[in-house]
Amino acid sequence: MKASQRTVHLELTEPLRISRSTMASRQAVWLSVEHEGQRGHGEAVTSVYYGLDAGTLGRLLHVESQWLTGFTDPETALEALRGGDREGAAPPAVTAAAESALLDLVGKRAGIPVHQLLGAHGAPPAAATARTIGITTPGRAEAQAARLVRDGFSVLKLKAGAPDPADDLERVRAVRAAAPHARLLLDPNGAWSTDTAEQLLDIYAELGVEAVEQPLPPGDPEALAKLAERSPLPVVADEDAVDYEDARRLAGRVQGINVKLAKCGGVSAALRIAELIAGTGTELMLGCLTASTLGIAPAVHLADRARWVDLDGHLLLADDPWTGIGGADGTVRASRNPGLGVRPHGAEEARA
Repeated sequence: MKASQRTVHLELTEPLRISRSTMASRQAVWLSVEHEGQRGHGEAVTSVYYGLDAGTLGRLLHVESQWLTGFTDPETALEALRGGDREGAAPPAVTAAAESALLDLVGKRAGIPVHQLLGAHGAPPAAATARTIGITTPGRAEAQAARLVRDGFSVLKLKAGAPDPADDLERVRAVRAAAPHARLLLDPNGAWSTDTAEQLLDIYAELGVEAVEQPLPPGDPEALAKLAERSPLPVVADEDAVDYEDARRLAGRVQGINVKLAKCGGVSAALRIAELIAGTGTELMLGCLTASTLGIAPAVHLADRARWVDLDGHLLLADDPWTGIGGADGTVRASRNPGLGVRPHGAEEARA
């Protein structure tokens, strides 16, 4: 096998403000694995929160590539990667990108889409995805919500955690007025204290918010679990639920866990978490980082397994260099084509 990588710039249509930062762009590193004339692709994106810049990702993916190319075929490499028993394993985002490239290539070689490789049968997975509205003025949020509903979105995710909690409430009320029938999710990204959360959750429940992600600062999952016990609406762990062990500690104690492939280590790791929490009263949410269609696609092949789907990272981009999962009408869909079922478009097509 051969492997190569390329770093690209992903610009957002407009800056996205959350409680801890504002993001206007990010870098992505594409990993391509080739064998017998066919290629599979994966993507890792930079993250200040997880301490991954483009240079670090590039170096780590180069090391991962050297390990992968030591195998005679992608099927053997994929089995070894899933085993996870080697020393010096890469960070989850790197493992997820490598697994994506291998799944894409193995699916293409077998002539079947990734969801079938994972044991799913029937129609390709499809799900209504949440569409994120950042911290902004109530008027702007209201206009965005009205436009998104017209486009077909039935789930809206509002970022919260403004310095003045009243600003968040005003924005949510404006969105609710513009989208009275939409499902609303709220995400303060850990910005609230326990006292603030207890004061606000009753109000948000009355406004019809369906669930709240990570209301408390990460690092104290016990406090999050105790809040979930008395919360009037479901509490979904995100920053406090990074990997399998985090999920094990919170299973049955929070109402949901947000599984992102880039933070847990890829599709196989996500499936292990889904199996762990099944039947515990904790339900699966599939989330993502802002990324291209290539980076989002692996999770779309799992979309029918989750109660909440938040796979809109590619929809926030000014120019998505890949296509194949849809989403602009509010629904993401896995492809019937072999592998991930995505393809580059425009200027990227000749380079893939």
